[in-house]
Formats: sequence, C-alpha cells, structure tokens
Amino acid sequence: MNVTDSRAAPLAVIVAVLTAYRLWVIGHLGIDLYVDEAYYWGWSQNLDWGYFSKPPVIAALIAASTAILGNSLIAIKLPSLLLYPATAFALYALGSRLYSTRVGFWAGLGFMSMPLVAALGLFVSTDAPLLLCWSLALLFLLRALDEEGWANWLACGALIGIGLMSKYTMAAFLPSALLLIVLSPRHRRWLARPQPWVALLLAAVILAPNLYWNWAHDFPTFRHTAEITRVGHGERGWHPGQLGEFIGAQWLSFGPLLGVLLGWALLRSVKLLRNDAHRTLLIFIVPLLLLVSFQALTGRANGNWAAPVFVAACLLVPAVFLADRRRWVIAGVVVNLVASLGAYHWPDIARIAGIDLTAKNDPYKRARGWINMADGVAPYLAQHPGAILVGEDREIIAHLVYRLHPTDYAAWNPGHLPRDQYEVTTTLADKRGRDVLYVGRKAEIPDIAARFAASEQLGKVVVPIHKDFKREVYVFLLRDFQGY
Repeated sequence: MNVTDSRAAPLAVIVAVLTAYRLWVIGHLGIDLYVDEAYYWGWSQNLDWGYFSKPPVIAALIAASTAILGNSLIAIKLPSLLLYPATAFALYALGSRLYSTRVGFWAGLGFMSMPLVAALGLFVSTDAPLLLCWSLALLFLLRALDEEGWANWLACGALIGIGLMSKYTMAAFLPSALLLIVLSPRHRRWLARPQPWVALLLAAVILAPNLYWNWAHDFPTFRHTAEITRVGHGERGWHPGQLGEFIGAQWLSFGPLLGVLLGWALLRSVKLLRNDAHRTLLIFIVPLLLLVSFQALTGRANGNWAAPVFVAACLLVPAVFLADRRRWVIAGVVVNLVASLGAYHWPDIARIAGIDLTAKNDPYKRARGWINMADGVAPYLAQHPGAILVGEDREIIAHLVYRLHPTDYAAWNPGHLPRDQYEVTTTLADKRGRDVLYVGRKAEIPDIAARFAASEQLGKVVVPIHKDFKREVYVFLLRDFQGY
C-alpha cells in the first residue's frame, strides 16, 4: 500500500480521528475495566502459552502495552484501539488488490464504522488480533497464489499461526483457503507444490506451544470451548429462536443499511460467483457464516463468533454496490457513525433529556463501580495482610486483583474442576491452617464457613451506581482453613 495514494491519505486521517475520539470517549464515559479486560490483564501478569478460555496472544499484547505505559485503563485497552485501524488498512490493501483503491477506501472506512468495531473498539478483546491476522493472512494468500516464491506463503502461514494463538476461530480460514485453491483451475497447481504445505506446517509449529500447554493442563481451553458450544452435550437440538438472534446480531454488527446491502449481495451469490474477486470474498464469508448459523440452530452461538466474515463483507459490499448504488454505501457508513455517536454519548443524551440512567438503559453498567468496590475492600485486606484473598467468582477476583495487587489470592474451588483461569492456577488445597479474606455477594456463607475453624463477617461494601443498580459485596474473615 502506498500511503501517498490519494485515497490512502484521507483514510489515514479519518482512522486517526476516529481512534483519537474513541480514546477520549473511554475517559469521558467514566467506565472501569470490563470483567474480561481485568481477567486478561491478570493473565498478562503471568505470561504463559495458554489460558483457561483463550490462547495467549491477548495476554502478550496487554503485557507489552502495560510494560510501556503502566497499568492504566488506556494502556490495557490500547491493543484493540491500535489493531482495528491496522485492520482497516489491511482491508484497504485487499480492496486495492482485488478491485481498486476506491473499493479499498470504502472497505476500510466501512470496517471502522461497523457497530461491532465501534463497540469492541472501547474494550480489549481477542477479536482485535484475530481480525487483523485474518485480513493479513488473506492478503498474503492472494499474493502467494499469484506470485512465485516462498515469502508470501511463509507470511501467510505465520499469520495463521498467530491468529490461532489469538483465537481458535482462525482455524476456519483453512477450509476457505483450500476451497479457494480447489475452485480455481489457475491455482490448483499449488496443491502439488511444497509452499502451501510448509506454510500450514509453520502455522502448526506456532500453535504447538499452546497445544502442549493444554495437554499439560488437561485441555482446559478445549473443554471450555466444548462447554460454551454445547458440543457433546445432550441438550443440543433445534433452536430456531437462537438462529434468529444470531442472524439479527450479524445484521446489527455490520450496521442497519450495510447489513441490508450484504444480505442483498448474498442473495445474488450465484451471479456474483462468475467474478473471480467476488467469488474469493464469498468463499471467505459463506462457509463460516453457515457453520456458525448451524451452531446457533443446534446449540448456541455468540454474536461475534462469525466476526471474521466481516473482513470479506466490508470488501464485498462496496465492490458490488459502489458503481450503481454509491449513495447507499455512503448512507450505510454515515448511519453507522451516527449510531456509534449515539451509543457513545447516550449517558449525555439521557442527562440532557432528563432521563435517569438505570440498570435497563445503561449499556455500560457492567463496567461501572468496580474500582470503588475494590477500594471498599482494601481496608479489610490491609488489616489482615496475612490472609489469602478469595473472591466468590472470576468477576470479583479479576477486579480485586487488578486494583489491590494482593500478595496471595485464590479461587474457591471445592469441586477441583476448573471453571476459570484462577481455578487452573491457584488452589487452597495445600493452604490448611491459613486465614482467608472472602469477598462474595451473599450475607451468609454457611457451606464455606463450615470448612474453617471460625468465621466473622467484617462488613459490607456498597457502591451505588443507579437508583436500581449497585455493587454490593460482603467481606468475611475465615480463620484456620480445615481443607475442602
């Protein structure tokens, strides 16, 4: 990509302005870390090749950012804030290669305006490195198919490996890549050459440390994935309602008007397949979208599980509609940006309109009140420095650990079956005789207290947030752990 290109320059300005604005919004909203962010930050303090629910790239990115900028809110969120703009420029390069710089510009702008990116852009998540790796892997794959040599194939393999180390959804790239090669008479020759297979081997080598970590820890990430997708569970069946919710989530994630254009393009898939570039993009949209739709129909699927389809979707919509329906594409991006402004400034709008924020109408409630809650617990921890800090669940533990940096903490896990990273890496089983400072949501904990020689409720921490919503935890001193 030539940054001096007439369309690359305005895209760079728009992307920079949007990113700076989102940085400002984070501070303006007055939010704390979302639970997963505090959870991932904890991982970043103990770098490893794997974690309970995700591979290690997100932890490594946060570790790099916080090593430079400290453990501030912005430092933890910065990887996503930077990786989404990088993905927009990867899309610009893809659009320029497949079609024109005009398509590349609108693909990058469409991506940055997407409600999914507008929402995730305020929070650090595994989707940020996944989407960048997916975009770049596709770019290098297309280069590799059209050029001789090894460099592009190795770059593609490395990006697939890094993508897998970000989120296992990257595995869906492989069947689409194979389908792209098989369906093209011009590209089938590569199946008999070593480059693609060496690239695949390189991806496997990069993923290997995470596979070894899972093997050494009894495959917690795979077990967690099977649990949330209900693979192997008897409750799988037909769930049309969940499929409808999933399709609706995809439409909202892409945007009201752009979603309509994408649906229109997919309905014209048979005709679009005649165009090589269109066919390439459909191959990287339809298989994954159908797979996750089937998962939603027969089990459950979160709205972001098919997020990589939006890489090709952001290219396909302008490629198909810019020529004769340019105003629709522009309107789609404008609607997305206006909707993002509304979401970012909803607390301001509510205040001006005289609307009280409540648990039902505050979209940011899950990221409020945690710092104050932890600060309320801090005096009790200071009074009992020798006690092990234990939280009722990962949500409480993650925020307490982030804010208070306790010397010794653990999860309460009498069943010895890990349900989160804390239960994988900490244990009370070898802490007989130790005191515990327990923080939970219940005023009475008889089952837990029964495992100690003595128990005492030290106090309650209440953090009012809205008139119908508050953070409330109870703090207990549990003396002389007797064992599970």
